[in-house]
Amino acid sequence: MASSLGAPDEGAGRPDGRTLRLLGLGAEEAELVRSLPLFAGLGEAQIARLLAGAVVRRYERNAVLFLAGEPATRFFVVLEGWIRLFRETPDGQESTIGIFGQGESVAEAAMLDGGSYPVSGGVITRARLLTVPAGNFLEQIRACPELALNLLAAMARHLRRLVRQVEQLTNRSSLQRVADFLLRLCPPGERRAEIELPLDKMLVAARLGMQPETLSRSLARLRDSGVETRGSRIVVHDVARLARLTDGRGST
Repeated sequence: MASSLGAPDEGAGRPDGRTLRLLGLGAEEAELVRSLPLFAGLGEAQIARLLAGAVVRRYERNAVLFLAGEPATRFFVVLEGWIRLFRETPDGQESTIGIFGQGESVAEAAMLDGGSYPVSGGVITRARLLTVPAGNFLEQIRACPELALNLLAAMARHLRRLVRQVEQLTNRSSLQRVADFLLRLCPPGERRAEIELPLDKMLVAARLGMQPETLSRSLARLRDSGVETRGSRIVVHDVARLARLTDGRGST
């Protein structure tokens, strides 16, 4: 991946506790940040103090955010686009560890333990990220025990959510996982949808914990449920039918 510095958005700046919009976030993005497990249960003033010094930046495709072994000086919240975590193998190849999209945070655990990034991270599409520096974030936690306890509770909820995700990967079929991924891309309230895969199929497969050939087979099987694949473009002829398939009430 080619390294690139992100360009700050106009309006990004230092919050004073009144509103997350001072960071340059729209109403929906502010709600997205407030709903992160990391900030669950915290008031807006508390969140604003934690985010003092944070900025919203735009990154071009293939920009590197951090490399394995570097000090964990910041973490990221995805507002738009996708982040890939990867590790370089001894033969110089890159092994994908995980793919993260809108509404997900990356690298906060490495920052909280004061260590280094265990893997590398970069954007794989043009992206807009909230970048949160470690210094102020950790100072606020040290200065306020109540805030630290709230954060521990939030992290516990985050862990439970991750456990549920692992259970879903274990208990849900590859077909259901692909159907659920497509369903999340469909505009709310639409009976029929035409969507564009935000990633190439190899990265979609990595996101869903399967091999690319398994993804291709699952997409082929979904034709019987009204899902038509045209390269990277997907036509969902019956969104409700796809939704039934994700919870096991549909069939192919």
